[in-house]
Amino acid sequence: MGQGVNKVILIGNLGQDPETRFMPNGNPVTTCSIATSKTIKDKKTGEAIERTEWHRVVFLHRLADIAGKYLKQGSQIYVEGELHTKQWERDGQKHYSTEVIAGELEILVTGSTAEPSDPVGNMTQTTKTTKVKHT
Repeated sequence: MGQGVNKVILIGNLGQDPETRFMPNGNPVTTCSIATSKTIKDKKTGEAIERTEWHRVVFLHRLADIAGKYLKQGSQIYVEGELHTKQWERDGQKHYSTEVIAGELEILVTGSTAEPSDPVGNMTQTTKTTKVKHT
């Protein structure tokens, strides 16, 4: 059996400020929820309806530091990553949660009026975007 591909690309807006916590080894982990929206046509009425999906995104290591420092509610971001599904059992019921483990972050529009700056010397910055890859 050959290797598969697990790649997710999202462009969306943060629903709230990201949350950063630290693992026992001191490494940061930042999580946030990103909304992506799509306009669809109602088959019965022909009316345009906006459909929103929410995605949980996890940033690790250097990306966690940057996401925690520069992202705010309303920030528009581009994220590339991989899907990861967690499974656990509570009260005899199996539960599943799927999240995106980010490998690349591009800040398109910040949630505040401040422009993103270069938090590490090797980030690429364009007029309105800041790109960061997990290394």
